[in-house]
Amino acid sequence: MESKVKSLREIVAEIPDEGAHIALGGFAITRNPVAFVFELIRQNKRDLTVSQIVAGLETDLLVGAGLVKKIQYSGGSLDRFGRLERINEAINKGLIDAREYSGTSMALRFLAGSMGIPFIPAKYLLGTDMLNALLEKKDDAIRVERSPFDGERYVYLRALQPDFAVIHAQYADEKGNVIIEGPYWDVETAKSAKKLFVTVEKVVSTEFIKRNPEKVVIPSLYVSAVAEVPFGAFPCSVYRFYDYDKDMLKEYAEASKDESKFKEFLQDYVLGTKDFEEFLEKVGGIRRLNKIKADPVYGY
Repeated sequence: MESKVKSLREIVAEIPDEGAHIALGGFAITRNPVAFVFELIRQNKRDLTVSQIVAGLETDLLVGAGLVKKIQYSGGSLDRFGRLERINEAINKGLIDAREYSGTSMALRFLAGSMGIPFIPAKYLLGTDMLNALLEKKDDAIRVERSPFDGERYVYLRALQPDFAVIHAQYADEKGNVIIEGPYWDVETAKSAKKLFVTVEKVVSTEFIKRNPEKVVIPSLYVSAVAEVPFGAFPCSVYRFYDYDKDMLKEYAEASKDESKFKEFLQDYVLGTKDFEEFLEKVGGIRRLNKIKADPVYGY
């Protein structure tokens, strides 16, 4: 089998310059595909539709950079460090089409997409203001109907099958077999897309995969390409590799409150660096990264 390992720049170049629908993995400040999003911004991929269960810094950056036209998600944050200020401001100013679902509803939509079925029934949104808001917007991903089997009302959720999905994981081999250590929530997201791109901390040998087959949560048949990007979720955390960088998250949280300060952050760290390695060097390089390396016992 031909190797699926490519550079991050090559992978992002496969995404059309305008109008792509991208699903992102990650959860607030954990295993976020930050390096991938930095490269999306550098390559100026515009008019994006972003689907995500829980958004974080990477999605806030994309919206703040003016590259997102629509977002479907259940909300998000920088965890204890703050809100997603750029997303909130864009919603308040009507700059993006934002559709807010519950986390479970988004997860079910990705599940339906991964199963190849057109919709999935649920009761989670019944009786909520969230459902009322979606119905008022005439959201085409929502229908409330009675089941032909038990006569009860259900919310029918349209499956999500984005053009691309992007997740960050701990390991993959050159064939594209992916290992995620610790808790995970984005496997259905990964499997729902027409193309899946995976950034990893380390590309391992296929022999390593053969010795640990039970750890493979995404087999190679789903994966289009893999890029090895050490610290690719920084300043967010990756279990068993490194913890989050609280100082960088605080810096971003403060900068994101003001548009001019956000633009300075974007220029200094993203547009002003040629790649993610240069960004990591700019913020302190190996000395800084060594401070957040995970404890081998606890994983954080």
